[in-house]
Amino acid sequence: MHTYRNFIDGEFVAEASERIAVINPATGLPIGEVSAASKADAVRAVESAVHAQRAWRRLPAAERGVCLNRFAQAIDARAAAIGAALALESGKSRQDATAEAHYAAEILRYHAQWARRIEGEVIPSDNAGENLILMREPMGVAACLIPFNFPVYTLLRKIAPALIAGNAVVVRPSNNTPCSAFEVALAAQEAQLPAGLLNVLAMDHETAATLCTQRGVAMITLTGSVAAGRKVLDYCKEHIAKPSLELGGKTPAIVEPDADLESAAAAIVRSKTTHCGQLCTAIERVYVHEQVHDRFVALLRQKMSAIRFGDRSIDETLMGPLVNAQAREAVHGMVQRAIEAGAVLETGGHMPGGPGYFYPPTLLSQCRQDMEIVQEEIFGPVLPVLRYASLDEALRMANDHQFGLSSVLYTESYRTAMRTANEIEAGELYVNRTPADPYQGFHAGWKRSGLGGDDGKHGMLEFTQTRLVVMPY
Repeated sequence: MHTYRNFIDGEFVAEASERIAVINPATGLPIGEVSAASKADAVRAVESAVHAQRAWRRLPAAERGVCLNRFAQAIDARAAAIGAALALESGKSRQDATAEAHYAAEILRYHAQWARRIEGEVIPSDNAGENLILMREPMGVAACLIPFNFPVYTLLRKIAPALIAGNAVVVRPSNNTPCSAFEVALAAQEAQLPAGLLNVLAMDHETAATLCTQRGVAMITLTGSVAAGRKVLDYCKEHIAKPSLELGGKTPAIVEPDADLESAAAAIVRSKTTHCGQLCTAIERVYVHEQVHDRFVALLRQKMSAIRFGDRSIDETLMGPLVNAQAREAVHGMVQRAIEAGAVLETGGHMPGGPGYFYPPTLLSQCRQDMEIVQEEIFGPVLPVLRYASLDEALRMANDHQFGLSSVLYTESYRTAMRTANEIEAGELYVNRTPADPYQGFHAGWKRSGLGGDDGKHGMLEFTQTRLVVMPY
């Protein structure tokens, strides 16, 4: 087993007396340990980030871009090691985990290109002989709280725009998947990023609260649950830090009668079973027009029943495990309560024996809008299906929800597509495809799905604040 140490001020510090065990969810066995940061470690990490940011923000943005490109090269060079750590701690295949590392490097390269594009504005003044100049400036230090499901991708998704905009960062990875974050820290060290610019610490919730309530933390960015988002908002109150939150999702897919049913069913099942359904934008509820409902349910049942699950280190064509035993218990409990409430189990729905935290692809038909399985995020390979009679009804049900992160529509009618684009209550709409979060777009949720957003120009600008300069001449 490998033991990872916390990365503070450009160095891996001495091992802590307290450690966090990292479990392979495919076997239930420990594969490593990480040092648990103390509250003093968290304070020191913020102090080092504050110091590093003062020099970093004064660098020309083009020079910051050079550093990000060098960091990307180092991640590519270490992609095999990053992927190996990620595969063991997450249950992903080695191929998928390594691809995630390379994708993370591309995110760095994309944001490095923004070095010469971070623009302010010149605004007409009401006074003669005067200009108003609006400047974009970095926030300072950002605390980045990373989820377990795509921990390398999300890590770079947050720190790349933060760094190019002139900020420093302190990262708290998920305790379920921290090893890959320390492999990324090794890449940062090899790329000779300025000491203190990137700090990575594993920690418990109390230490995380200490980190997030330091006066030097100007911004907290989280991808996680609504409950975690509420905690972050409490942390932000301490020193009025800026929150950026991607929270729960419950992506609806509307399937119209004119849709390519075979293609739609294949894509929906793939969305629901990739990484065992542990994606924020995975399709979580399907609304099918009554004209094609029975045929479409049959297609979903056929495709979900054909998917096998197991250890992806042995066979990468298998669907992998849920993140831990608690997640599997939660998913199974939701399925059982849905059946008790009247849903029909089409396939799956049982707790497998053997090691690991596996759960079979599960399809539920005859669901109702008021069921827990339709209203709450599942975050597992379970798909509830509902019937509708008109587009009005489908939109009403899709929008009758606490979440509004992403949405999907299958149709061949441009009129239906444009109407849905205007009326769906979500930050994203994907037409005839499943969500994929293009990093030049903007990934931002409505309602309880979050505040702010990630990706593209607007995601980068989340890490800036403005200064107005009033200049008489």
